[in-house]
Amino acid sequence: MSFDLEDVPAVYRPAVTATLEEIGVSEGHLAIEVVDETRIRELNLEHRGKDKATDVLSFPVDDPTAPAPVELGDVIICPEFCVNEIEAAVHGVLHLCGYDHETDQGEMLDLQDRIVTSLGIDPAMTVEAEVD
Repeated sequence: MSFDLEDVPAVYRPAVTATLEEIGVSEGHLAIEVVDETRIRELNLEHRGKDKATDVLSFPVDDPTAPAPVELGDVIICPEFCVNEIEAAVHGVLHLCGYDHETDQGEMLDLQDRIVTSLGIDPAMTVEAEVD
């Protein structure tokens, strides 16, 4: 396994590694950035047309099955809106790798729950946190 996690804060690295290993991604680079409410709201509006803050956003770059080196993309986390930041990291990485809970039949969230549980965390996040 050859993951470039230099741009991932140390607190998230075990969750990122566990997620990538669980879904069979053997190499690649990704970044996680922690931002405040204002910044995540700006990004959510710019990229998703939703004028509100959220917990986590993902911006995929390459297909995780593409020839190496693979640039998976960026995960943006806003701790103020997270139920659990580690679970948000898992959620964001799954999105980078092509999973989408808005279009699947529950597979992504089931997988997320399994990964989070394997990290010793009780799953708490099942969908994007709604904030009015």
